[in-house]
Amino acid sequence: MRLHELRPAPGTNKEPKRVGRGTASGQGKTAGRGQKGQKARSGGGVRPGFEGGQMPLQRRLPKRGFTNIFAKEYAEVNVELLNRFEDGTEVTPELLKEAKVVKNLLDGVKILGNGELTKKLTVKAHKFTKSAIEKIEAAGGKVEVI
Repeated sequence: MRLHELRPAPGTNKEPKRVGRGTASGQGKTAGRGQKGQKARSGGGVRPGFEGGQMPLQRRLPKRGFTNIFAKEYAEVNVELLNRFEDGTEVTPELLKEAKVVKNLLDGVKILGNGELTKKLTVKAHKFTKSAIEKIEAAGGKVEVI
């Protein structure tokens, strides 16, 4: 098979319906919109969720819970991802962003204890889990809360 011999699979390229092209086409005159009414007009129709004046579903359902506007969102990093740094490195949030371990620093960095750490590192972050602290110190490293 050559590049110029490539063709789409049969039945995958369907021509769009050409509406409003005369009465003989089968979709002429009203172009499948029926006679008059809101949906027959150009730009006509109702907004999403409108149910003809009946109380819409999104307003019938009860509201639950609340959103804490003071909540802090931390960029989470597992301990195993810190193995990419050399022994004795001081790992800071800025270094993590530079090394593309985290995309955004958000409100800070939290180190989680998933995986194993084999390097001796000094880790500076805003929060640590207990298991992360244990693993970093077991590898001979230090933990510093910023």
